[in-house]
Amino acid sequence: MNIVRTLAARIVGNCIRLFARAITAVRADWQGIEPVPRQRVYYSNHTSNGDMPMIWSVLPPALRREVRPVAAADYWLKNKLRAFVGPEVFNCILIDRRPEVDDKPMDKILAALDEGSSLIIFPEGNRNMTDADLLPFKAGLYNMGLARPDVDLVPTWVANLNSIMPKGEIIPLPLICTVTFGAPVHVQEGESKDAFLTRAAKALSDLKPVVTS
Repeated sequence: MNIVRTLAARIVGNCIRLFARAITAVRADWQGIEPVPRQRVYYSNHTSNGDMPMIWSVLPPALRREVRPVAAADYWLKNKLRAFVGPEVFNCILIDRRPEVDDKPMDKILAALDEGSSLIIFPEGNRNMTDADLLPFKAGLYNMGLARPDVDLVPTWVANLNSIMPKGEIIPLPLICTVTFGAPVHVQEGESKDAFLTRAAKALSDLKPVVTS
């Protein structure tokens, strides 16, 4: 049974990757780092539920096999299909966001890092539905960098996804989605949480493509 589920997960994963490339022509732009096997936390802007699959899809196979997205349990366990895709295909670390549940998300994240996994995270916490480039970052990214200083924290900007599928539209628009990977950041000795998060957010927003008229 486990073999069947593993095979099914692999097939579905390939279908998701091919669909993402067919619909958005998603491509990777490695500006400040090379796609080499190294433990990393890819931290990204968040404007769409498609952000994580886009990042996952453009990673080379060797990196994709080792990466685990950190995601909301209430979204990925909402129905049977998501409950298969989230844990089985993407190998998500599922976080229970209900206030009455003491889920200890950082314990799960650090355990995954200690097992050798890389991560995909969204430090804003929620989707950004405003005109600002980024919402204020939560403390999680700082806590990861402080607890595991050898892990690269890689800013990862997903561009054009909201333009490809505007809210309320059914048919995607023919635009290219670009995932840009920047130079890694680390928590510096003695650096405060607020100073680091400001610096990490700037490193991410600096990757946003310049729109020319």
